[in-house]
Amino acid sequence: MRNVAKDLSIIIPARAEMFLAKTIENILENIEGNTEIIAVLDGQWADPPLPVDERVTVLFYPKSIGQRAACNRAVSVSDAKYVMKIDAHCSFDKGFDAMMMKDMQPDWTFVPLMKNLHAFDWVCPDGHSRYQGPSGPCEECGKPTERDILWHAKKSPNSTSYRVNSALEFKYFGEYKKKQTGDLVETMSLQGSCFMVTREKYHELNLCDETWGSWGGQGAEVAIKTWLSGGRVMCNKKTWYAHLFRTQGGDFSFPYSNPGREQKKAKNQLRDTFLNNKWDKQIYPLSWLLDKFAPVPDWSDEDLARAAEAGAKFLGTKKVESWGVLYYTDNDLDPEIMEKCQKQIKKTIGSHRIVSVSLKPLDFGDNICLSEKHGYLTIFRQILAGLKELDTDYVFFAEHDCIYHNSHFRFAPKEKDVFYYNTNVVKIRMSDGFGVKVDDCKQLSGLCAHREFLVEYYEKLVEMVENNPDINIRKIGFEPGTHNRIEEFNNYKAEGWKSEYPNIDLRHDKNATASRWTKEEFRNQKFTKGWEARENFNVPGWGSFGHLWKRI
Repeated sequence: MRNVAKDLSIIIPARAEMFLAKTIENILENIEGNTEIIAVLDGQWADPPLPVDERVTVLFYPKSIGQRAACNRAVSVSDAKYVMKIDAHCSFDKGFDAMMMKDMQPDWTFVPLMKNLHAFDWVCPDGHSRYQGPSGPCEECGKPTERDILWHAKKSPNSTSYRVNSALEFKYFGEYKKKQTGDLVETMSLQGSCFMVTREKYHELNLCDETWGSWGGQGAEVAIKTWLSGGRVMCNKKTWYAHLFRTQGGDFSFPYSNPGREQKKAKNQLRDTFLNNKWDKQIYPLSWLLDKFAPVPDWSDEDLARAAEAGAKFLGTKKVESWGVLYYTDNDLDPEIMEKCQKQIKKTIGSHRIVSVSLKPLDFGDNICLSEKHGYLTIFRQILAGLKELDTDYVFFAEHDCIYHNSHFRFAPKEKDVFYYNTNVVKIRMSDGFGVKVDDCKQLSGLCAHREFLVEYYEKLVEMVENNPDINIRKIGFEPGTHNRIEEFNNYKAEGWKSEYPNIDLRHDKNATASRWTKEEFRNQKFTKGWEARENFNVPGWGSFGHLWKRI
């Protein structure tokens, strides 16, 4: 019974799949999270029968509806946060589901490392064995053979990098694999036999568009839609799945009728949509993706020129705003805190530009070093210098002792004359992991706004403080648009918004502002609305702080 919401639904579209029962059995043996399986029997009952288990839901369609439609029907039944589509002939690593969910980000399409599956051998009565392939008599003695199910992942290859050629067909990308470092790595495309997304993103991007045909080109469709809409396609090298490829001819060929015609329809739609930048949800042209992973084999100079021309036309008709990160520090911080916070920013924002402004030389982004002493005016000057160096449409502020979640950088300011604050933040005391969260926490570390608007504000602020050295900075306020206690700053507006998961504000012995850990310490109790405070705070999207700090 499906009466409790799951964290992950594993979706298996299946038509006359001889290994579906074995695949489900393997999944049930290896899942460790709050995970379910939704199998779709597309036009034919399962043979052999499927395992009976409360974690397995079966949808049966007497008349075949196609692979894409089967995926969509399964996702429509799910109420899980994540969905993972897999082929009906795969095996999995122990705890693969928990490991994938642990590192998953809201705008990712995520896939484990892929191995090849040694599913079976053909064995004759005399014990002669032949590696999986077409059925037939024993090649040594001529006696009949039977399938001996093994279901082992082969040691190699371990695939983590895929691409498309100029016809947008799937290819392995060995050249890029050599550049991949770390456990979580980017890949240009997907093989298609396994991918994981949030259920919300699956629907938002229409990842299995049924108008494209019953099957074909799914890996490229999903990957390109993810990248061009502003997401990332990532491979998790910490866990794996193994896939059985259809290389056996009649014994294990694709089970849908007219496979060539259906595949051609899907590939034609794929090429027309993305080579001509016709997808209504894309914010980048295909040429952007080619540049990101360049050089991409099988793309001639002529192919790249056509893609660039189509990309220029797309950008000419659709304004794509750019964003960057302004990082500022006084360098007076525990080196471990600074290093880990920087590492998380770089991991999160990808190729977007970082300008760092420091009081000592710093190897982080494009660095500006000011010869200034600590102080409020110095902070304002640092911010202004960084804003002028950046050349992006809008800017995210980043402080040296904050851990930023991926979802924080998926916001875009709606108005050019408003300061926007991400109020989804948890304050963590470094000494013991005690955490505090309130509903409306507007602070400089969560600020995002249009760059020109920010430059205008900080030019005015710096000039005022320079001309009035005795001015009380707190009357102006550190967060633009939130105080309005001085006439020159009364007309600025500020709004709050919340990222899907919170940022973490690290509190330590060198914070510029004091920390308050009880409601009684607040003079105005309106700032304690939604108060949550506890030891070993389990931060949504991150887990317990202790484990998070070890992971970074």
